[in-house]
Amino acid sequence: TVARPTSAPPKVPVPPGPAGPAVKDVRAPMPGTIGDIAVKAGDTVSFGQTLCALEAMKMKSAIRSPRDGVIATVEVDAGQSIPYGAVLFTFQEG
Repeated sequence: TVARPTSAPPKVPVPPGPAGPAVKDVRAPMPGTIGDIAVKAGDTVSFGQTLCALEAMKMKSAIRSPRDGVIATVEVDAGQSIPYGAVLFTFQEG
């Protein structure tokens, strides 16, 4: 007999929503240049709130908060070039 491949079960979509407090920082999703920074250390932010702008390949992208929390540190400055995966912001624990 010939084995037939079985179809994989459909993927269950993950509902969009805030990440839990396990997320300790916000990292650059691509290399680029930091634009306007909208928050500072000590600011309380909400899920989806714009933290800064990142310009890459002549396009500006908003970097948004993955969770509710308080910004502990801002690790970048406006105009700074950053690599992929660079830490942009950290959250306070607790």
